[in-house]
Amino acid sequence: MSEAKGGPALFFLIVLQVAVSAASLVVEIVAGRILAPYVGMSLYTWTSVIAVVLIGFSVGHWWGGRVAERPQSAALVYTGWVVLAAAVTTAGAVLALRLIASQLLEAIVDPVWGIVVLTFSVFFLPSLFAGVPAPVLAQIAISDKRHRSGHALGAMFAAGAIGAIAGTLLAGFLFIPWLGTAATLTVVTITYALAGLLLIGLGKGLSRIRHLAVLAVSAVALCVVSALQASPCTRESQYFCIRVIDVSARPEAPVRRLVLDHLSHGTSARDVPRIMFSEFTAMFDAIARRRMSGRRFSAFFIGGGTYSVPRAWADRGTGPITVAEIDPQVTATAINEFWLDPQNMKILHEDARRALQMRPAERFDVIVGDAFSDIAIPVHLITREFFELVAARLGGGGVFLMNVVDFPERLYALAAVFNTLKQVFPEVEIWTKASPPGQNEQRVFVLVAGQQATRFSSIVVPAPVMTRFSALDETFYKQVLAKRNDAILTDDYAPMDRFLTQSWLVGN
Repeated sequence: MSEAKGGPALFFLIVLQVAVSAASLVVEIVAGRILAPYVGMSLYTWTSVIAVVLIGFSVGHWWGGRVAERPQSAALVYTGWVVLAAAVTTAGAVLALRLIASQLLEAIVDPVWGIVVLTFSVFFLPSLFAGVPAPVLAQIAISDKRHRSGHALGAMFAAGAIGAIAGTLLAGFLFIPWLGTAATLTVVTITYALAGLLLIGLGKGLSRIRHLAVLAVSAVALCVVSALQASPCTRESQYFCIRVIDVSARPEAPVRRLVLDHLSHGTSARDVPRIMFSEFTAMFDAIARRRMSGRRFSAFFIGGGTYSVPRAWADRGTGPITVAEIDPQVTATAINEFWLDPQNMKILHEDARRALQMRPAERFDVIVGDAFSDIAIPVHLITREFFELVAARLGGGGVFLMNVVDFPERLYALAAVFNTLKQVFPEVEIWTKASPPGQNEQRVFVLVAGQQATRFSSIVVPAPVMTRFSALDETFYKQVLAKRNDAILTDDYAPMDRFLTQSWLVGN
């Protein structure tokens, strides 16, 4: 690129770089959110998003470096076209995801590779195109005789970083919570479209502006069409894509299921609050109440979801109930869609670990944890340090219950949690359905931990059909579980994503 004597002012180049960089980081944050309904919000999801976006930026920067060697006018026009391509591919991201996600994930057995390929298919091109302008704009800035090249180069690098910071903050604290993901991508599309037109205008491609304006408007229209399509979310929060599904057999007796991102988190019926519709909630309910021998007891729940068990215990009048649900929108959904009366319990909208840490004087008879959701796990709620905190908050004779979903062929996840609980509690039991597992059947387990063993070894309760659940005997621990692994989960080392993925692969 020849030296420019009267090119765009440095300030204008900085503004363009900030805008494009901010838009590209907004797309990166949004990518994790719009992938969640299909693959969950796991470590693998965010790893894939970050890797794919960085690959796109890297290839785009290399491409942009070659473009920067052209004469300034031609480079600006070419870059403008590329930024308009970023607008089009960003606009179509939501639509593309809805068209290809199901078929692609069904075709790829490995869940991790499924996440990687899906992320690459939808978000590589927007990142590639967004990476091109930076070296072009930097080259123009340092070629201008009106300012020193070192200062100009530093200013352009700083502009990219400032834009990235601004985009991250805007996406997380403003756009996604207030606009939702589809509308946020519309804002990004408009930003790219305006930046592309400005770049072409700066390159003296003014004669083409009319035609390019039509292209930019078309990109925005595509994004709007994508946004107006039926969203998979009933509502979108800072944490989840929340969906409510009607599973009623009869309209006059409503039954609804809650799906957070891509997994079911509970089912409740309006007219029978004491009936549990899943195996783990049935075990939570029955085991805890029987261990309390019919007396009133205090309970603390790690997570709310549909609030099925808290709602049932409030209806029974079992005693004071505290629920730590980090997402206020989940609670609002439970109130509006799952017939929860919040007056019957104390609800804390904060992380459960923090909630227990900040209340050192409180003791509970029963603590219930449901921290598992496929390969997306809040690992700080399943470590030895957390279990020590739980033990400290249990009163005398108290019990801690939590569920684990695993495949009997592997049981890596179950073994790790069991081993960790045994580091803290003298008595740890594993309960599950009292029937042999089928081939490739995903099995629900409930771990029961405390100072004393449970005095009964089986229960028969509706889930919602009458089902027998039993505690596994010592032979299972010694001959089956002990062979899986001897991992102890800590705040420093908790590879549960890997354990669950290994189980998922064998189960499928």
